[in-house]
Amino acid sequence: MEAVVRRNFGWTTTAVVLACALLVMLPQVYSVRYIVGSRFGWTSNVNYTNWAKDKHFYNGDWLFFVYDRNQMNVLELNKTDYESCNTEHPLHNWTTGAGRDVVPLNVTKTYYFASGKGFCYGGMKVAIHVEKAPPPPKAAPVRSGSTNLLNTFKGQILIPALFATAAVWDAFLLLW
Repeated sequence: MEAVVRRNFGWTTTAVVLACALLVMLPQVYSVRYIVGSRFGWTSNVNYTNWAKDKHFYNGDWLFFVYDRNQMNVLELNKTDYESCNTEHPLHNWTTGAGRDVVPLNVTKTYYFASGKGFCYGGMKVAIHVEKAPPPPKAAPVRSGSTNLLNTFKGQILIPALFATAAVWDAFLLLW
């Protein structure tokens, strides 16, 4: 005869675990993951200066490089090497070998990326200026006597929880 052990987690335990998970995930809700080159990816014959010029990159955002892993790579350079396409001594080699590299933009500065193997000379380079994240928008004032618990729940709990769940799902798909 085999004994079966079942653990019953009460609503309190479940609520605490979900609340902790939500608090951990909320800072990621405001981060943006940019696919470098959009639908073209990290390849030759794309003007990355034009791609980046209308975008605002903030501390905490991510760059996602998608490219042919057998030909190209992702190198972070200093400004001088970026301008001359000298890829011999990169500051960081972000190439993982899968052709799907994620770079966290976690410092407020200008990042310089290029592909080595001669592709930089063909335009495979991009400068990304990372700014300090703007402060969150201020909440609208609440009229006295008009507190609606359902609207508060939807606006302050449900919507951020949906975004946090989407961020976790997106991260899960990236790792899979």
